[in-house]
Amino acid sequence: MVLIVCGHMISENVKFHPMNKKRRPNRDVYLKKVGRTIREARKAKDMSQESLALVSGLDRSYVGGVERGERNLSILNLKKIADALDVSASILLEGL
Repeated sequence: MVLIVCGHMISENVKFHPMNKKRRPNRDVYLKKVGRTIREARKAKDMSQESLALVSGLDRSYVGGVERGERNLSILNLKKIADALDVSASILLEGL
């Protein structure tokens, strides 16, 4: 179905437009690798997501999203997580 509004054609089938993708597949791989590394480091320290979030000053749901590779964390948040885990940020980025 195509809709014409004010002289502009609007297609109902916009979900295939490249700008509508939430994440690019290559980016997902890196986010999941970093998230997996953070989860492993957290578990090695015997910390819950909630305690990691509390120590790092981040929201628990944000930490969970990072570990699942759903969130693109900033360098500042990576540093907060690394400090809370008492590791260097470079350790969390190894294997990329």
